[in-house]
Amino acid sequence: MPVSTFPEVTLLVTHYNRSQSLERLLQTFQNQQIVFGGIVVSDDGSKPEHLNRLKSLQSVYNYNLVTTPVNKGLGNNINKGQDAVTTPYTLYIQEDFDPYKNYGVHLSDALSIMQERKDIDLVRFYAYFKYPYLKPYRNGFSEMVFKIWYLGYRKFHCYSDHPHLRRTSFFKKFGRYPEGLKGDRTEFLMAISFLKNKGKGMFYEDYKGLFDQVNSSDEPSTMTRSDLRQSGNVLISMLRGIYRNVKHTWEVLF
Repeated sequence: MPVSTFPEVTLLVTHYNRSQSLERLLQTFQNQQIVFGGIVVSDDGSKPEHLNRLKSLQSVYNYNLVTTPVNKGLGNNINKGQDAVTTPYTLYIQEDFDPYKNYGVHLSDALSIMQERKDIDLVRFYAYFKYPYLKPYRNGFSEMVFKIWYLGYRKFHCYSDHPHLRRTSFFKKFGRYPEGLKGDRTEFLMAISFLKNKGKGMFYEDYKGLFDQVNSSDEPSTMTRSDLRQSGNVLISMLRGIYRNVKHTWEVLF
């Protein structure tokens, strides 16, 4: 497998109590011979056994470890990690994602798109659902198109915390992540800022084809959501969709 080198890109990984997952992610990149201009691991006050593991892994994967004495939430964790990045581009990934084989080819495509399209702020590699309004571009990537009058609440999710490539100057245009809030709210407020500040992004249409989200029994997801938010009941889903569309429209406009 040829070496894929990305000197302009820093891999930023946010971590919390899942050092085994982090090691698997970094090893996968190493196995695929994907080399970055730098690696930053931002830890959110993990337990001592995980933090000790992170420190021991530093000599193996040569990353910059950014820590905090107490858990301060997702917003703070991304902010302090992003502050440590010095390259023009940031590949942001949470520690429970693993890239599939030949990911370097798609990262190269995404980087070239951002280099030729100076108006593109990020390129998304993974999602739970396909963004509903897409304009095909090239190499499997499509531009996300947002209009406030488009149908459905999913149009508001141009931005996502799922794996994506972005410009390191991201904060200058969209501001820092809000801190002291639950992870979902932190993510959504950044999504609103992205839309209010006329953000533009690309979306990989085979959105489950580049990364695998791995939540093992040993290291399960640390994100919790209410049963009502995840209910598959048809009536609840319909009402939830209407509520979100009205609420999100208000938040974008006012």
